[in-house]
Amino acid sequence: MEYRIQSTGEVKTQGEVRRMHSNTSLPRVWDANVCSALGIDPVLAAPKPDTTGYTQAVRDGATQDANGNWVQAWSVVDMFADTTEDGVTTTKAEHEAAYQADLDAKAAESVRTQRDKLLADTDWHGLSDVTMSAEMTAYRQALRDITDHANFPNLEEADWPVAP
Repeated sequence: MEYRIQSTGEVKTQGEVRRMHSNTSLPRVWDANVCSALGIDPVLAAPKPDTTGYTQAVRDGATQDANGNWVQAWSVVDMFADTTEDGVTTTKAEHEAAYQADLDAKAAESVRTQRDKLLADTDWHGLSDVTMSAEMTAYRQALRDITDHANFPNLEEADWPVAP
């Protein structure tokens, strides 16, 4: 639970408020009387806004809602900006490309792990005393070819071959 300090507008956790009043015995549950005595307002949870592209939602203090309650405030900001380090400037676009490349690499690793598991689950069809059906052979080949799929590495469930 978070609380807004009425005198400063700062948002603090219950533990931080307790430390601010370390010489005061406070009850476990804080009602309106305790909040009034401490000069704080409870800050209610608010839904995190949706983000698109290379943006992120970050906490931005507290704001009052239409009912006069204090609620979490959120801002949607860019994830990246131009940076300069040791005289070398990296553009926002370069940061975004590197981030996307990392996401794609992780997705590709996940796809390959899933593919390898599905292949391992059907390995017994290739034993010398089992005749592999044409459908199973085609399925296993489709699993091996999954990295050539147009949507790779961002596959949807429908992109995966169906086992016979």
